[in-house]
Amino acid sequence: MVIKNGFVLIFEEGGFVKKDIKIEGKKILEVSENIEAETYYDASGMYITPGLIDAHSHIGVSEEGAGSIGDDCNDYSDALMPYLEAIDAFNPYDIAITSAVKAGITTACTGPGSDSVVGGVFSTMKLWGNVADEMVITRKASVKCSFGENPKTAGLGHKSRMGTAYILRKCLEDAIDYRHNKHEAMKANEYFKTDIGMENMLLVLDKKVPFQVHAHRADDICTAIRIAREYDVRLVLVHCTDGHLIVDYISKFDYPVILGPSLYPRSKSESLNRTFKTAAVLHKAGVKICITADHDVTPIYFLPVYAAQSVKEGLPEIEGLKAITKNAAEVLGIQDIKGEIKAGFDADIVVWDTHPFDYKSKAVKVWIEGQDVLA
Repeated sequence: MVIKNGFVLIFEEGGFVKKDIKIEGKKILEVSENIEAETYYDASGMYITPGLIDAHSHIGVSEEGAGSIGDDCNDYSDALMPYLEAIDAFNPYDIAITSAVKAGITTACTGPGSDSVVGGVFSTMKLWGNVADEMVITRKASVKCSFGENPKTAGLGHKSRMGTAYILRKCLEDAIDYRHNKHEAMKANEYFKTDIGMENMLLVLDKKVPFQVHAHRADDICTAIRIAREYDVRLVLVHCTDGHLIVDYISKFDYPVILGPSLYPRSKSESLNRTFKTAAVLHKAGVKICITADHDVTPIYFLPVYAAQSVKEGLPEIEGLKAITKNAAEVLGIQDIKGEIKAGFDADIVVWDTHPFDYKSKAVKVWIEGQDVLA
């Protein structure tokens, strides 16, 4: 199948350029000019992007419109739950998934909420299908941990920021001990009982997956960085509401940021400094940024709106587009298959009737791995 005559987002060429796209099966086979085809989709005058990616979400885990029965976001049984996995709560029939696809969003990293200090494992999912195991891209994409108001007030143990930091450090120390004991048992050819949560924490300590850290306030952001440096682990800063206030400090380190959500009332003290200008400030300082709607805190279909508002407040347009495609793929470790329109990549493609940052824009065609999902 060939998509012809559209303006295709090609990052190496600085934006939208007129190209044709050839799809074969689940993959993009060719991106070039004047691809010959007897039958094709005519995208004349339209804009074409990779499928959008939300790098931090609770879609499918906290189901839209399903009340408490469909809300599996927070377990509330402990402050430390690295043994929980998003895939075990993911409902492919969450109605928000259909809304996401209609808004051009084809991939989301989803998982537990922020009321526990360690909430569990996030999974990266394609937003098309009816079986979670067939939708999963990366089952163990990151481990969620949280700082600030949410774990402080959840009633799951310590009630101060000092307590939150202690609980996380203790969890990391326990994982270090677990690794040592496991190694010794294996060396002695002795039985060793597997601990699911500790195995997931070893993924963090061994730098196989990052911590996705919920942190709004400047001091909480700094605590997250402090602990990440102490234990030499990978870190992704999520929300980072006060990031513009400490941009010089954040930019000293190679930690990416997932910004947002930014389109809701300042309902708690941690969000008082929230502004769409943060994206531009961080980008200018050299920080890699993504943008999130943080569904179901705000609807996932606002994702392109958030990026557009960040552009309005100074973020270069091309960087706004990267924040919900290429950068998000890189942060999630799927940059070899998602986030760009290139030969060899998954055929996750969206055709827009006008520029995707235009408030009137509509996704008129969406393909996920070559499947026309709006047909």
